[in-house]
Amino acid sequence: MSLGKSVPRVDAYEKVTGRAKYTGDLAPPNALIGKLLHATIANGRVAHIDTREAEAVPGVVKIVTCFDVPDIPFPTAGHPWSTDPAHQDPADRKLLNQRVRFYGDDIGAVIAENEIAAVRALRAVKVAYEEYPAVLTPEAAMQDGASLIHEGFPHNILKHTVIEDGNFEEAIKEEGLLRFEGVYETPIVQHCHLEPVISFAYMENRRIVVVSSTQIPHILRRIVGQALGISWGKVRIIKPYVGGGFGNKQDALYEPLNAFLTQQIGGRLVKLELSREEIFFGTRVRHAEKIYLTTYLRPNGRIVARKYKAYSNQGAYGSHGHSIAAKGTNAFRQLYQDEKARQAEIFTVYTNTATAGAMRGYGTPQAIFAIESHIEDIAAALNMDPLEFRFMNLMPVGFTDNFSKNVHYFDSFRQCVDKCKAYIHWDEKRDQYKNQTGPIRRGVGMSLFWYNTAVWPISIEVSSCRMVLNEDGSVQIQLGETEIGQGADTVFAQMTAETLGIPFEQVHVISTQDTDISPFGSGAYGSRQSYVGGMGINKTALLLKEKILRIASDYTRMPASNLAIIEGNIVLTSFHNKTLLSLGELAAETLYSAVQAEHITAESTLQAKSNAYSFGCAFAEVEVDIPLGKVKLLNLINAHDCGRLLNPQLAQAQVHGGMSMAIGFGLSEQFIYDEKTGKLLNGNLLDYKLPTIMDHPHLETGFVENYEPTSPYGNKALGEPPTVPGAPAIRNAVLHATGLGINRIPLTPHVLFPAFKEAGLL
Repeated sequence: MSLGKSVPRVDAYEKVTGRAKYTGDLAPPNALIGKLLHATIANGRVAHIDTREAEAVPGVVKIVTCFDVPDIPFPTAGHPWSTDPAHQDPADRKLLNQRVRFYGDDIGAVIAENEIAAVRALRAVKVAYEEYPAVLTPEAAMQDGASLIHEGFPHNILKHTVIEDGNFEEAIKEEGLLRFEGVYETPIVQHCHLEPVISFAYMENRRIVVVSSTQIPHILRRIVGQALGISWGKVRIIKPYVGGGFGNKQDALYEPLNAFLTQQIGGRLVKLELSREEIFFGTRVRHAEKIYLTTYLRPNGRIVARKYKAYSNQGAYGSHGHSIAAKGTNAFRQLYQDEKARQAEIFTVYTNTATAGAMRGYGTPQAIFAIESHIEDIAAALNMDPLEFRFMNLMPVGFTDNFSKNVHYFDSFRQCVDKCKAYIHWDEKRDQYKNQTGPIRRGVGMSLFWYNTAVWPISIEVSSCRMVLNEDGSVQIQLGETEIGQGADTVFAQMTAETLGIPFEQVHVISTQDTDISPFGSGAYGSRQSYVGGMGINKTALLLKEKILRIASDYTRMPASNLAIIEGNIVLTSFHNKTLLSLGELAAETLYSAVQAEHITAESTLQAKSNAYSFGCAFAEVEVDIPLGKVKLLNLINAHDCGRLLNPQLAQAQVHGGMSMAIGFGLSEQFIYDEKTGKLLNGNLLDYKLPTIMDHPHLETGFVENYEPTSPYGNKALGEPPTVPGAPAIRNAVLHATGLGINRIPLTPHVLFPAFKEAGLL
């Protein structure tokens, strides 16, 4: 069987030869072009838009403005719909916005016969504004007198939550406790997926069809219907191959607007493709967070109580909102176990910056940076070994979370740490690099991480699957879960082959999702694909297998209980697995039977009601040039317990990609705003410092395969976890090299040089 082996990707040939068709490839050459009119203030209101000169530009078909769209606020986050209003995402955005909430907000759109005409028309539009002072940080937005970005949210607070386990105030009264405090900051960053945000829309049989590069076709269908105020069944979403998303495309970005545009011109096809600069400011970003940590512990290192206070920069619109900060808080509450109490207070705050949404890691990279930096700082202050200190306070084996019912089954942390220690020569280098002097110094650091798989019980977890047996014995499989470049379709084929008992090559995965045809699935997010999707595949494959063996029993006159499918053949298990007939022979005979023809299919829906912990760590080695304030990454290894490895090569690729994102998060990537105007200053791939191959050392991976008992295939989350521990590991290596803990990333020369100078290192 192929599961557990590095079989070639099912989409490899199409992609390496350039034959794979993405959204932009499928748009017809005569498509009308949609272009967006963006606000040139960060906070205020559109007073008037004059389109007369723009409408006179040859080739312009129609111009719509924020005064022409339905007055329907809608949610954009790609979550399953909740019938409970208290659990619904913020419905705070319209197709185009009169109330401007960030520099670049969407206030109009041009439809033209070609791009040149569209751009000329945009330049000819005249806009008058009523402008208000911009607030770019949660602290500024929460001040008395700051303008309200959304009505009904005092002090611009989208949501505020306080969680307490135990009695914090009583716990800290214990005599002899040591107290440590730290403030940690993470930046706004962008996903930088290769394929742009793109869709095209048209009408067919009085229904709207949107072809889009999206992670969430079925959810997107609902959001388009809500935004336009039409029944959801009048919308059809088609998702072709996707060139990366990383969470940005787990939102309804511009598909609702594109659907509206085609409505306005009689259903003619409109293509709406964002430039790279528009993607930076106009789609979604990672929430910047400022996190305050306070820890009370005994002199021996045992933590008694901790307090976590976080301010999450939501940006202009709600998107995924408070759920990002909440997930990070779960990392705080579970990774380390305080003896008596812990308290968490989190604010998610609207500001006049780019809208923050889902990004790989979903709030955990920010929280783990703060937590693991703080833990390292305490260990250094106590002169304790950082690993010993962590293991003294870590979530123990056997821990069960009361809410999710997740269980920590194995000693995963120690197993992962041992792999990384051996690879990086931890003990030798910790000793070798201590007490250094001089301008160039080296250090090693590490970070643990916590993650969970999928979203149960916070939200529903559903995966539907359809399988069809073809005349030749091969099987077609359809799911609502989406391939977005991570290799999901390949693993789905491996799962199907193993459960049915057929060769991997005889499984054909339909990669395109079409809401008119594909069974329902939530899409790609939450590291849920192979876990929840695998459950749906397993259930459907077993149903198909049962049906095949029942039909085979009729043909062979053998009891179904004595039959099995091995390598695509029906075999008699009670007689040394003797082959009776091939699956292809059975399928063809059944489909074309003169007596009782039958199309052999199976379809089912699986609602997952379990979750699973995914654990691991990163170890980093750095070289710090103190006069230049520059960090060079020499070595980086991630180790993961992601359960059973379904495809080792794909798993390694996932980890490498996540490690690369962590390097950028820790060392170079950040949004820089003009504080006076609120305009993004580095929203392009030249000025936004995405790490390249020149910034990467050799990336090493290690895996611990502890079979996950809640999964039919023993696997759990791996998609997002690799992004989480890298930045704090790098930061802690700089601490080891210099003795200085820097609490703000990215660790650029602009951050390091002043800190080194203030500490007397220069």
